[in-house]
Amino acid sequence: MEGSPGARKTALSELPRAAAAAKRGGPRVCIIGGGGTGAALAYDLSLRGCAVILLERGELTSGTTGRHHGQLHCGARYAWADRNIARECFEESVTLSRIAEGCIEYNGGLFVATDDEEADRVQEFMAALAESGIPARRVPPAEALALEPALNPALKAVVSVPDGSFDAFRLPLMFCTAARNLGAEILPWHEVVAVEFERGRARYVTVMDRSSPEPKESRIEADFFVSATGVWAGKLGSLAGLDVPISPAPGTMVAVRGRIVDRVVSRLRPPGDGDILVPQRGLSIIGTTQRFSGDSEFYSPTEEECRFLVSAAAEMVPEFANLPMHAAWTAARPLFGKASSETEGRALSRDFGVIDHESTDGLAGFATIIGGKATVLRAMAERTADLVCRKLGVSAPCRTKDYLLPSWRDFYREKRP
Repeated sequence: MEGSPGARKTALSELPRAAAAAKRGGPRVCIIGGGGTGAALAYDLSLRGCAVILLERGELTSGTTGRHHGQLHCGARYAWADRNIARECFEESVTLSRIAEGCIEYNGGLFVATDDEEADRVQEFMAALAESGIPARRVPPAEALALEPALNPALKAVVSVPDGSFDAFRLPLMFCTAARNLGAEILPWHEVVAVEFERGRARYVTVMDRSSPEPKESRIEADFFVSATGVWAGKLGSLAGLDVPISPAPGTMVAVRGRIVDRVVSRLRPPGDGDILVPQRGLSIIGTTQRFSGDSEFYSPTEEECRFLVSAAAEMVPEFANLPMHAAWTAARPLFGKASSETEGRALSRDFGVIDHESTDGLAGFATIIGGKATVLRAMAERTADLVCRKLGVSAPCRTKDYLLPSWRDFYREKRP
């Protein structure tokens, strides 16, 4: 299909074990947050020679990472407004399809117009995709219905793009496995409760270890700390006296039993609520909504959101409304920037940012990564690792594109160098 990945494949195990063992003598970096970004960063820094410890207050991926619908974005959704984000999504989707093929279904996507207003925007959409470097083609509605018989037979126009899907738990676990095989410590159920400084530099974190029946407190020293805590970046930053510009933006998803389509199906219009239908094994997931949150700890779906999502899915795939409900849940996007209303939140970019707190706040040895999307977790990690290594005087380049990731199953086999 269009955009299918193809490149040299090299197993991570081909790295000399002696070199992997030597990496543990490098500068020590503590990553706080065990979602997709933290996992990819642990792997990147381990490859560059750092001694890495990753802390997660709950189970790995128990935050936003484990609650999204698992779309591998080719970037088409973002091409309407930001060609650079769209281009990056496409490049990263191809890279992930190559290095993490064990948990990715590169099954393609269809953008469908269900009314004349959407159909009138096909040329605009195709032009945006071309400018973004995303391969696409117009598909006659009859051909689309032959590919996906459950689609609305009243389709006005269809565009095929190289979207896909992935397992939201397994992909980060592949990065964690690779990092651990290079000597990184991966510690779930370890919550950071304090940050300590020496002469204007972050030097220690106090950690509550809840991995056993009797919680215990410990102190961890590092040369550099990175907050990859997603929607909790503000709370983690406050422990260090920092005001981190983040706006949690909760959105709800609904899953029904039955794989009603094999491709990702999206509305042919600029991004909005309820416009993506993603097949995940034996389920079909419609998402998402967006609402203003403030700074809550937990998020739940509302009945109104669920009714809206089922209705929105049925406009693209009518049979969706007749399938039995499997689950509904809410995840909060960690948007980069401050918003005080839903309107302001929707205006925030879906791009990511890396904050060097030495430059912004005079606090050395501490950085925060915010925003982005699951598809670009590797690129987010690369940019963050570039900053960390620059600060620590490490000259090794990023090599995370060079090796196939190990199976997520290996995480439970205690493989170590």
